[in-house]
Amino acid sequence: MSSAFTIDATGTRARVQTAIANAASRTGVDFSYLLQQAKLESGLNPDAQAATSSASGLYQFVSQSWLGVIKQHGAQYGLSWASDAISKGSDGRYHVSDAATKQAILGLRKDPEIASEMAAEHAADNKAVLESKLGRSVSSTDLYMAHFLGTGGATKFLQGLDSNPDASAAAVLPQAAAANHRIFYNGDGSAKSFAQIAANFSKRFDNGASPIPNYTPSTGLPGVQLASATTTGSGKLGDDDQSFLRSVAQMGGNSASTVLSPSPKTARLAYLMLSSMGVS
Repeated sequence: MSSAFTIDATGTRARVQTAIANAASRTGVDFSYLLQQAKLESGLNPDAQAATSSASGLYQFVSQSWLGVIKQHGAQYGLSWASDAISKGSDGRYHVSDAATKQAILGLRKDPEIASEMAAEHAADNKAVLESKLGRSVSSTDLYMAHFLGTGGATKFLQGLDSNPDASAAAVLPQAAAANHRIFYNGDGSAKSFAQIAANFSKRFDNGASPIPNYTPSTGLPGVQLASATTTGSGKLGDDDQSFLRSVAQMGGNSASTVLSPSPKTARLAYLMLSSMGVS
């Protein structure tokens, strides 16, 4: 992650962690998936801005994807003013007639609570579409593929992977390949196969692929190397902290309510958890 991004240990760190946990609890989307996705997309920086596209915020939504998810789900999160302002044209693109309102809606991408909620809803929508089209359950890596390629592109990719894994993915998804040359082509210009690309995506997202209920103190949260139990004053996780993070990970019953009520302990654990992921 870029050294230009430094987040306050007890402020933004806790807010990001709590926002993701809140969204996971409310939607039922796997906490580890949302955490890993945010880590990959923005390095957990809610103010991240892509240099070469309109992608912005914790989950790097591009403008059209953001307008679409706000149109569909914004009202249930108290954003009726935003969803009502968005219309879908005959070209399939989303529009906002008032420029200032459009900028305000797009600016919501940098709000970690709203971004996490919309990312979770978007993931749930993508999961339903993929499973319907593929006729099987999908993994976290499959779901991240839908975030990257859209559900249409991900469906074509995963169908190609299942039927002919050694075939060129670029031949099936030429537009995506043209926009993401390094993903679809080798250094010598030869096209990568479905299997090669899938393996690369899996390497990037593998730590987030295990379901959160399988959490154990020995392995920790997927994608997070927990310190061994020790005294809490040392900057490592003590027994109580391990227990608290396990409750967060399981995201069920009373354990979910713990993380939804921010406290000094929540802030401290957010700091420790994100520090263990290399965020500084």
